[in-house]
Amino acid sequence: MDTSLGGHRVVGVLERLADIRGLPEVITMDNGPEFAGRAMDEWAYRRGVKLNFIRPGKPIENALAESFIGRLRDECLNTNWFMNLKLARDIIEDWRRDYNEVRPHSSLKGSTPKTGYTSNSDWTLDSVATNSGVRSSMVVMAIS
Repeated sequence: MDTSLGGHRVVGVLERLADIRGLPEVITMDNGPEFAGRAMDEWAYRRGVKLNFIRPGKPIENALAESFIGRLRDECLNTNWFMNLKLARDIIEDWRRDYNEVRPHSSLKGSTPKTGYTSNSDWTLDSVATNSGVRSSMVVMAIS
């Protein structure tokens, strides 16, 4: 979570995730500049990952990420007032840990994403912004 996240920073995050989880065959994403730029294209080509861009104005094509973003907004972003970037990072990190490490998910047969993840899953990426005190953006990754 930061005030902006360019393509090179997204690639850095994806490299760290690849070290931990391996690479997916496909990443589905919206057409945000952090995803549609040269950095992502070069990274995907080098790593042999197919980039699947949803059609502009068709968020339903990335329904997994959109569902997650709705939950994030309802449970975290809309219920907190972020007075500064550090507070926003701390609150969102607490929510993320609960979502990924504590709360069971029906799509994972009652497991958490931390324990129920399979390495052959594809990834979906989307961006989300909030204007609650601090304008910020983040990359949302959902495992399908």
